[in-house]
Amino acid sequence: MRRSVLHDELESFALAESNRRVELVRAADRAAAQETQPAKSDVMWIPYGPAEEAHCVQIAADIGAAAAEYAAIRRGVGVMDSSQRGVIEVRGAHRIAFLQRMVTQDISKLKAGEACESFWLNRKGRIEADMCLCEFSDCMRIDLDRFVANDVAQQLQAFVFDEDVAIRDASDEYARLSLHGPAALRLLGEVGMDIDALSTQLHVASGAIAGQDVWCARRDQTGEVGVEIFCALTHVVALWRHLLEHASRGDIVARPVGWSAFNAARIEGGTPLFLVDFGKSNLPHESGVLARRVNFKKGCYLGQEVVARMESLGKPKQMLRALRVQGQAIPVSGAQIFAPSADGAGSFGDCVGAITSSTPAPMLGAVGVAFGMIKTAAATAGADVVIAAEGELTRATIQETLSFLQESKA
Repeated sequence: MRRSVLHDELESFALAESNRRVELVRAADRAAAQETQPAKSDVMWIPYGPAEEAHCVQIAADIGAAAAEYAAIRRGVGVMDSSQRGVIEVRGAHRIAFLQRMVTQDISKLKAGEACESFWLNRKGRIEADMCLCEFSDCMRIDLDRFVANDVAQQLQAFVFDEDVAIRDASDEYARLSLHGPAALRLLGEVGMDIDALSTQLHVASGAIAGQDVWCARRDQTGEVGVEIFCALTHVVALWRHLLEHASRGDIVARPVGWSAFNAARIEGGTPLFLVDFGKSNLPHESGVLARRVNFKKGCYLGQEVVARMESLGKPKQMLRALRVQGQAIPVSGAQIFAPSADGAGSFGDCVGAITSSTPAPMLGAVGVAFGMIKTAAATAGADVVIAAEGELTRATIQETLSFLQESKA
């Protein structure tokens, strides 16, 4: 398993926090001070990636305090090691014109300083990658899952003939940090970034922080401000330290956050993830984010006939929907979703889908919320379904939109 380049930084932070808690306990109860266990790091590491663990990357599920990490996302800024993300670099004068013929969104008028979310499909209209195309003055940097980056780069390069376009997987050269929270832009502004360029969604900016080049993309995924930061792999430790040390000297609530806190916030915010909530077997119409990824007025692209036929002639067999559990039980990923019993005599009827992601939702009083891939015939908003959660059957209601936050437009 590939170890995170920020492994030691996260371990050190967690150990310092553990030491601080131990000292607080000792100060509060001197009689028990001698019995207090020595501090230790509480980072929970999990693998992300293919089933073969040797090929995975290491990410932190939490850095010892998931509740505090979630609070940072909602009240300040969470700083996240996003080692699971990859980067494709596309250079050359014809890069936008070339990619316009490849991807599902219309990027023909994309300018430097702008970004666009899009799918890359195969010939059968299935999703090969969910991408955010970020156009900078020197090149386009494509944000996508690390474990599809190399394949996608090779697939795209195979379509280059005589165009001035060069495509490569640069995932091993870049490190990725993600800032999530209402204070994200303020923190970046205080360390020298031009935050005016990042004042709205899907805009990008380049600059320098602590003397090192960085490239930033505004991409809100949690219902709060979100900024993805690209930097050279060799500079990420210095950048990480600078951001957190600067915040600690002022009044910005900032701390490292792990996958658990981000996962809760992004589900609440209505953001499904590729290879988690939908994947390579899915059509764009099944993803839940069709309107944000596909333009039906542009010309041809790979898989376009399948997408157009689905839009004009029918409905997908299944679709991603948001579910609010009636209670605080949390279904696990893969849990079956059933229709209610048709005759009222039993507790459930046929299986109509499966849970893809779930979390207790702090913003909703810790009730269970989830995403699920559900057969279209059973996916009507407002309808109830039955799911297995924590050893019991419970009901859940299908939401109108993916977001559970009123302020979010997801």
